Amino acid sequence: MKVFKITFLIFAASLLSCGTNNSEKSTSKEKKVEKKDSVNSSKIVEKESKKVEKTWDSLNAKNVIPFFTEFGKQNKKSIVEISTKFGKIKIRLYKDTPIHRANFLFLTKINYFDTTVFYRVAKNFVIQGGNSDHFYTIKQRKKYGNYQLEPEFRKNRRHKYGALAAAREWEHNPNKRSSPFQFYIVHNRNGAHHLNGEHTVFGEVISGFKTMDRIAAVKVGPDEWPLSDVHMTIKILE
Repeated sequence: MKVFKITFLIFAASLLSCGTNNSEKSTSKEKKVEKKDSVNSSKIVEKESKKVEKTWDSLNAKNVIPFFTEFGKQNKKSIVEISTKFGKIKIRLYKDTPIHRANFLFLTKINYFDTTVFYRVAKNFVIQGGNSDHFYTIKQRKKYGNYQLEPEFRKNRRHKYGALAAAREWEHNPNKRSSPFQFYIVHNRNGAHHLNGEHTVFGEVISGFKTMDRIAAVKVGPDEWPLSDVHMTIKILE
């Protein structure tokens, strides 16, 4: 299976201090997943998304903060639901991380996540998703310029069990800017607190913990890539 990698490394020194368990590798290795979606399904996603894009099509790498500040004011909802073949995961997005919240809502509204997968599964550590080699996924990244988000670290937003956080590139990223597209959910019941202050936590799971366990139990390759793709769709609830 053809694959590619885009490395989003976590804080290496902290990982070393927490042991060398294989489940605590970088939260940001990605793979090029198989193109299993049909051409017709791609057209459906794009058609539904055009309604949103007509209204919000000005985002680019230079106007991230003002764009999402305004978008957040106009979009107050903060509960989203991830659906997979293993069940659903309901998440509350934090209002005190407004840019990350607005970004996640924006990507959900344009159906970005609906052609992505959970591409890394590290049982008892994290499950990570938000990328694929699907045409629509690649098209959206290119359209908006692969922008980044400034960190929104909060002392009360920590890597507890069920925390939703943004992946990021480690090298050449001294300001710890987040990837807007890749996210991970902490699966370790004791949390992953060595990542506090390194990745922005912007939400938490409020239901669907059993679904997380089912995803974490899938068979993976040597780099924690599921042998069978775990597709997702995300919708805004309230």
